[in-house]
Amino acid sequence: MNAPPALSVVVPVYNEGENVVPTLRGIVERTHMRPLEVLVVHDFDEDSTVPVVKRLQSELPELRLHRNIIGRGVLNAIKSGLGVAAAPYVLVTMGDGSDDPNDIDSMYELARSGADVVAGSRYVRGGKQLGGPLLKRTMSRTAGLSLHWLGGLPVHDATSNFRLYSKRLLDEVTIESTGGFELGIELTVKAHLMGLRVAEVPTTWRDRTAGQSRFKLWKWLPRYLYWYRRGLAGRFVR
Repeated sequence: MNAPPALSVVVPVYNEGENVVPTLRGIVERTHMRPLEVLVVHDFDEDSTVPVVKRLQSELPELRLHRNIIGRGVLNAIKSGLGVAAAPYVLVTMGDGSDDPNDIDSMYELARSGADVVAGSRYVRGGKQLGGPLLKRTMSRTAGLSLHWLGGLPVHDATSNFRLYSKRLLDEVTIESTGGFELGIELTVKAHLMGLRVAEVPTTWRDRTAGQSRFKLWKWLPRYLYWYRRGLAGRFVR
């Protein structure tokens, strides 16, 4: 009988094709805890990422393909992956290579020491953000730092989805996010309001160099603002 994984990594993809290869190699080769499962979550069997992952599986047996049956879109892909992850700790990272897999080990150690959310933070000392639209960068930094200093959120980067969660947290909360990438801020704010430990490690985020981003700022902004207000109010209700 195979031992359960120590860490599950959820990687939502959408027609990444060969672009996903360095991302998946980086996760497996630079992450040292074992057993490890890497759930590559796709919306449909014709996704160009699927044959690439099948080819890699003989070399990287940690890879698992998982089809999202909740409904199309990055949020449902992440939720689907979180739902089937078998490890006590689950990390979400994007399939476009924007997140740095070198930081996963540090995030995992913080989780093992008792953190229920560990954020990869661009806006703490040692963190960086390279590339991306100026407006999006400015709004993200402003939201993260103001939630930290005004709302008391223990992390400086509220909007990134490069996050590690404990299964304890995932089993206790109901995900309310409805759009895109606001899941990261939702779960971070909820964990803080529940009195759970929230931690961060500095990370470098790099804008994708191939393919097309699915981030829809203006469509998802109202949902971000909702959780931003919840985070600010947390200082007064906790």
